[in-house]
Amino acid sequence: MICSNLSVNSDGALVFAGADVRLLAAKYGTPLYLMDENRIRSNCRAYTEGVTSFPGGGIAAFAGKAASFKEMYRIIADEGMFADVVSPGEVNTAFAAGFPMDRLFFHSNNKSDADIAFGIDRGVGYFVVDGEDELFALDRIAKEKGIVQKILLRLTPGIDPHTFEAVATGKVDSKFGAAIETGQAKELFLKARGCKNVSLEGFHCHVGSQVFESGVFFDAARIMLGFVASLKNEFGFTTRLLDLGGGYGTRYVETDPFIDITDNVRQVAGTVKTLCASYGIDAPVIALEPGRSIVADAGLTLYTAGSVKRIPGYKNYVSVDGGMTDNPRFALYGSKYTVLPADRMNEERTFECSLVGRCCESGDIIQEHVFLPEGIKRGDLIAVCTTGAYNYSMSSNYNRVPRPPVVMLRDGADRVAVRRETVDDIIALDF
Repeated sequence: MICSNLSVNSDGALVFAGADVRLLAAKYGTPLYLMDENRIRSNCRAYTEGVTSFPGGGIAAFAGKAASFKEMYRIIADEGMFADVVSPGEVNTAFAAGFPMDRLFFHSNNKSDADIAFGIDRGVGYFVVDGEDELFALDRIAKEKGIVQKILLRLTPGIDPHTFEAVATGKVDSKFGAAIETGQAKELFLKARGCKNVSLEGFHCHVGSQVFESGVFFDAARIMLGFVASLKNEFGFTTRLLDLGGGYGTRYVETDPFIDITDNVRQVAGTVKTLCASYGIDAPVIALEPGRSIVADAGLTLYTAGSVKRIPGYKNYVSVDGGMTDNPRFALYGSKYTVLPADRMNEERTFECSLVGRCCESGDIIQEHVFLPEGIKRGDLIAVCTTGAYNYSMSSNYNRVPRPPVVMLRDGADRVAVRRETVDDIIALDF
């Protein structure tokens, strides 16, 4: 199986997080997002244990954009994690969940004045400042509100992480951050030092997503700590916090490698220790921002098959009752997924097809080259694995299709974390 929280019972039905998915589909309907809370917590602990190895101390912060709803913030708060948010909506979700707001990092390459004011009013701990426009706006608004706001400056280390182009963020020609290579990072640092209502705590970088080798983080640490050392030597500035971002990958298909997160984080910690010694600086607190690797393999989406279309000599299609509205990632990135016949797991799979959605859109494809039983028919259950990251959070109402519910599973019990949308919910804002 693609993930250890999946198995097959004696009836040939898929079991996820200890639950027969047929029973969950019957109880909640489909499409249905399922989330394994035990797996989420285990993934959190892989990071919180790993970051204790950093010589100056470590922080694990959940990248909220991967799965932003109130129950997620309650879980990660309980696990002692920080979180990063990228919009007032995510700030407010964390706030409404009772998340400790001083443990939030507020990202975004384009925060409006209203966004900044909202974050300050909600008590956000750190703003991750992307450039001088935001820096000066934040300094001005913080002064108006009578506070000194903690900040990190987002820098671009100039690293190509060899991942999807759409999710690579560490290169010089990125919309994010100030490049070290061009001298803009140093210029932004000097401007931040001249601001009276911000407290520069350190720096942030993010090299990309779905990274399977720690070498990318070794390179990021080398470049960022080199920059930190140059500021210490030239200006006497001590960096208290250095955020190396997130990006460890998740296994979506059998060809993806397994990753021991805790061991990899410890390797990064060892590199940081060596680098700080060689640069002659005290080690700052190191933050990591995992998102996908916290929630992706904790998620599974259930669908019900509708039409089965065979075109002799060409190809076959199996349509389901969801699609790009609940999982747009194949349409966006060509993302790979493992697809399973949830109620026919013991049958041979020789029927090759495209698994497609219900939207009036030729690009509404969940996965190509899927193999299902020859007798696949209307009403059968189909599971798409590893959908805990970016599926619910990127879902939409295209074609005015309601979003599925999110059902959390823990120790044999199931509960609704996000209820199913209705057609009336969709028109609630219409006049």
